[in-house]
Amino acid sequence: MSQRTLVLLKPDAVRRGLTGEIISRIERKAGWQITALELRNLDQETLELHYGEHKGKPFYEPLVAFMASGPVVALVVEGERVIEGVRALAGPTDPIAAAPGSIRGDFGVIVRENLIHASDSEESAERELKIFFPGLT
Repeated sequence: MSQRTLVLLKPDAVRRGLTGEIISRIERKAGWQITALELRNLDQETLELHYGEHKGKPFYEPLVAFMASGPVVALVVEGERVIEGVRALAGPTDPIAAAPGSIRGDFGVIVRENLIHASDSEESAERELKIFFPGLT
C-alpha cells in the first residue's frame, strides 16, 4: 500500500552535515520517492502545532528549544509501507538501543538530539503533512 509520510532532519543532522547521507539512505530504498523537500527554520507556532500533544511534559520545552536552534530539512516521502519503513530506517530514539545500519544507530549521540523525525502512523502523517506542507493534497 502506497503511503506518504513527513520526515524532518533535525537541527543536529543539519549542523553535523548528515543531511546528504540521510537523504541518500531514503532515496536508495527501492520504491520510495521524495516528493517535496525544504530547508527551513521552524517558528514557535509550527513547533506548538507539531508537538502540542506533549505540552506540559518535562521534555517539551527542551525539545521545542532544540528544534528551534537551527534549520531543519522537511521532506515528504512516498512509497510502499513508507511510514513503517522510515521509522525502521531511523531506528529507536535511544542511539545506544538503535541497531548499526539505522540512522540513529550509526550517527546518534544522545536521546534528545536524535537526528530525524518520521511520522508514526497514517493519522500522524496526515496531520503533520498539513502543518509542514499545507499546499499538498
